[in-house]
Amino acid sequence: MGAAVLAAVVVIAFGIDTSFLTQISLASTTSIEQGLLDRFHPAALSRPSMIAAGGPAMMSGSPAKMMGANPPAQAEALPVEADLPSLSGAVKWLNSPPLTTESLKGKVVLVDFWTYSCINCLRELPYVRAWAQKYKDQGLVVIGVHAPEFAFERNIDNVKKAVADLKIDFPVAVDNNYAIWRAFSNQFWPAE
Repeated sequence: MGAAVLAAVVVIAFGIDTSFLTQISLASTTSIEQGLLDRFHPAALSRPSMIAAGGPAMMSGSPAKMMGANPPAQAEALPVEADLPSLSGAVKWLNSPPLTTESLKGKVVLVDFWTYSCINCLRELPYVRAWAQKYKDQGLVVIGVHAPEFAFERNIDNVKKAVADLKIDFPVAVDNNYAIWRAFSNQFWPAE
């Protein structure tokens, strides 16, 4: 028992546990996800409101249907539910030049608030990476907002290393001053 406890301490001390958790992704559940969508929302294929004007369809079904092979005569524009809060105030942007709300106008944007030492953030990361990869061709823009919980997470080099180690390739705003956090009225990690 003692040896097992010491081994666990070493694993945690070197961060091997967090690397392992982010590598074993449950995000490869695409076929299950698609099956559930098809089973519970088959009528979504015929709803014109699921197609954004001027863009590809983002719905379940065959690739031909997803790409709008048989779109309705007049596609409806999706309503604007809210304005995207400001993304200014990041001390650094990783994987991208600074993004602005103006440059993202008309796009579907997922903002993921996270920090690299938060276990719940690490557990959700495979899903966020999978969404970014799966839906990028349909226009989804994923933005990570790294808001530090602890002092060592403010170090830009630590964040860069974490982004590389965690294989995050979408844009990441380093929000050390919580400017973006406050603009979104965020309250916890992780949050979308």
